[in-house]
Amino acid sequence: MNIKKLLIPSAVVCAGILAFADNNIVEEVAWTIGDDPIYKSEIEQTYQDMLSERTPINGDPYCVIPEMMAIQRLYLHQADLDTVEVSAGQIQSQVESQINFLIGQLGSKEKVEEYFRKPLTELRNYYATNIENRQRVRMVQDNLTKNIKVTPSDVRRYFDNLPKDSIPYVPRQVEVQIVTINPVIPRQEIEDVKARLRDYADRVNRGEADFSTLAILYSEAPEGMRGGEIGFMGRAQLVPEYAAVAFNLNDPKKVSKIVETEFGFHIIQLIEKRGDRINTRHILLRPKVAQKDLEDAIVRLDTIRSQIVDKGIGTFEDAARYVSQDKDTRNSRGVMVNENNGTTRFEMSELPQEIARVVASMEPGDISRPFVMKDPKRDRDIVAIVKLTDRIESHQANLADDYQMIKGMYENAQKQEILNKWLTKKIAETYVRIEDGWRGCDFEHEGWVKEK
Repeated sequence: MNIKKLLIPSAVVCAGILAFADNNIVEEVAWTIGDDPIYKSEIEQTYQDMLSERTPINGDPYCVIPEMMAIQRLYLHQADLDTVEVSAGQIQSQVESQINFLIGQLGSKEKVEEYFRKPLTELRNYYATNIENRQRVRMVQDNLTKNIKVTPSDVRRYFDNLPKDSIPYVPRQVEVQIVTINPVIPRQEIEDVKARLRDYADRVNRGEADFSTLAILYSEAPEGMRGGEIGFMGRAQLVPEYAAVAFNLNDPKKVSKIVETEFGFHIIQLIEKRGDRINTRHILLRPKVAQKDLEDAIVRLDTIRSQIVDKGIGTFEDAARYVSQDKDTRNSRGVMVNENNGTTRFEMSELPQEIARVVASMEPGDISRPFVMKDPKRDRDIVAIVKLTDRIESHQANLADDYQMIKGMYENAQKQEILNKWLTKKIAETYVRIEDGWRGCDFEHEGWVKEK
């Protein structure tokens, strides 16, 4: 059983809770875990939500879903016994992220409330409960499996005993190094951006325009379409330059001075402060790189490439250390790290598309010609050269090439074995009643149906 199956996805759980909250009639109980009922309406609503979200259901939904809910309740009971707590700030941050996501998807707060037929305050409470439950379950699982120790001989033994049809097939992967240059932005372009922001701020401060309307019309930030609002954030969640100004704002009717961050230039308006958290809206403008400056950067990187490839002057690693302006890689010889798995290997689909397009026609050891790409974090044009360090063709996993992946598989198998044993014991110790009509299932775990 996959560990992730023990918890229902957050949106699904929340939707089930919302549906149940609307129903004031006597509910039909399907299961009872200890003193905690699982209602038929919860199961029905969760099933519909999983269908709409295309969440896989491996088996009869009227067996799988209540068992998933029952497992979650067992973990939460253990969390109560162990006094497992989650920080309020951590929960609030994720709640605001979820609310902001919904606003972004549906277009406005009003549309979110209309869609869920609930005010945002109630939605926040539901999400807070759900997020807290998921994190408490995860903390219990982590505590139960924290003492796992893995040795190379364990991994080898595990791999040798895997059935042939259980050994995963690994798609083609590459390892890449990168050197980038951020073209110089003309001073006049920066002054023009600042002038536009000063004009927006003056119009708001004089009462001639609404900040959120201007954000929708002109901001280049993802939050622009929802009026520039970013949701409640702690100081550490904001870039330092933004936080320093935002947390000094006191008048929601006024607009901040212009703030420069790595993303561009902002003006900020306070919405609300709650203790050490703040909700603001902002307008972001990014100065544009001129074509001439892009061409100059291309020429510079082409010269560096020529010195390495044609003249043998220096190495790619030297260029990464002394020339590259990519702060994520310049201190690691330009080596790119895959944020999805923490390794240096990328499937082609995991690379930025401009890099993938260039690497596709290269051989290991090749250094590309300079090319223009979008900085994926800052959404601005930069110029890059890349070196294809290695290419691992698609293959069935083996210890020599895929040790870290196989080690992860072994660790997951060990964790799952521990959790399964714990669940078996917990089920046996817990009062469980499954009503008639809900028992005829091939449950994943034994012991749910108690012998009379």
